[in-house]
Amino acid sequence: MRTQQRGSGWSIKLAFNLYKILGYKFIYYLMYPVTFFYFIFASNVKDALKIYYKHLNIKFTNKIYYEHLRLFAICMIDRFISKIDIQNYTFKFDDEDTPTAILNDGAILLFSHFGGWAASVNSANVKNKINVVMKETMMGEIKEIENSIETKSNTHIIDLSSGTLSVSIQIANALLKNEVVAIMGDRSANKKAEIEIEFLGEMARFNKNPFQIAYKTHKPILVYFIILISMQEYKIEWIKIDMDTTLTEQEAVLKGLQTYIKKYEEIIKIYPNQWLNFYDFWEK
Repeated sequence: MRTQQRGSGWSIKLAFNLYKILGYKFIYYLMYPVTFFYFIFASNVKDALKIYYKHLNIKFTNKIYYEHLRLFAICMIDRFISKIDIQNYTFKFDDEDTPTAILNDGAILLFSHFGGWAASVNSANVKNKINVVMKETMMGEIKEIENSIETKSNTHIIDLSSGTLSVSIQIANALLKNEVVAIMGDRSANKKAEIEIEFLGEMARFNKNPFQIAYKTHKPILVYFIILISMQEYKIEWIKIDMDTTLTEQEAVLKGLQTYIKKYEEIIKIYPNQWLNFYDFWEK
């Protein structure tokens, strides 16, 4: 499948156990040799990134490829370590109060497969529950590690595998209680939720569900991009999208998507090596 889970169970488990013994700095620098292993053997990832960098008009070199893999490795391990050590992470905002207030009133939190999105969920300073809508397709070993971590996080997984009706009811209930519903904007687990729209000069498929939900529930969309800037330090770029209910649903969804994609293109042109869609995103 083109959206196969990346990262191996043995390498993440090893890094996580070493972190508990030797600390974060050791793990951070361990990612250099770990990255080299994938640099040599992950040929399918390399092919996908060649396509991606071609769309950005950036010459794809071995140096760029290695650094891209290294940043992915750091974001991947931060996904797990942040669950038990969030106090040692810094998430910088230009204005944290405004997005926090929006989330506390209930909103769609729109993530992308970019940077440290997974680690940021553990940091959100939100009074109500954060419901993460995702398909539980992680490899067994990785899922085992995630389940073994005790955390005080107020996140809840809405598993797309539980069926359309169940998922719809859970999302509706969460928004009625002014909770946060976090959804990925750049992938959909359901073909019916896909919409083609121009992205970096070529048509690509995005997830229209978050925009449809926001339109029907009159809830705002808060778009987060979580940018790794140094060791255990991220910057959050965000925009708010209010769906235009004076338009038809189809028109409003397209307008909202265009706003999201414009910001997405802006971000990845500044931080191209934090893109985490390791397949042909423009696949026909």
